Amino acid sequence: MNKLLHLIDSFLSFLLILVVLLLLVPVSLQIFSRYTDVIPRYMWTEEMSRFFFVWLIMLGATLGVREKMHFDVDFLPKLSAKADRILLRLCQLFMLIFSGVIFYWGIEFTKFGWNQTSELADMPMWWIFIAWPISGFLWMVFLLHHMFSKSEGDESVNQESVV
Repeated sequence: MNKLLHLIDSFLSFLLILVVLLLLVPVSLQIFSRYTDVIPRYMWTEEMSRFFFVWLIMLGATLGVREKMHFDVDFLPKLSAKADRILLRLCQLFMLIFSGVIFYWGIEFTKFGWNQTSELADMPMWWIFIAWPISGFLWMVFLLHHMFSKSEGDESVNQESVV
């Protein structure tokens, strides 16, 4: 299971880098067309930059959940070890519920956009809407792995222990 999760993690990291690089193209075109007359002003660049930005956010949030860096805020004073474990499990439970909501309604959102296309780029809208159920599903997978792993320090999220 750890190998599969590590492969998913590596694939998500690759996708995140790819989306950042793809995001640079429409944003650069927007900047150059706005401040120079070298290239015309393309309208599709604004729409594509928004689409890539949404994917960037959802992929980044998914990797954040995998690495226990997202939705996890330490704002309470240090309590006993037992109380800290209880609060961690409670936080993970609420995150799991939220992930389930994002997954379920993300599927409905994708169904809503299945036959729609974007105005300027003429791109199928489900390509952007599917980011929500994918993220919600992966959040649930990663959270369940964190919740049912043997010990807190024994997970493959630590890159030093994996490599």
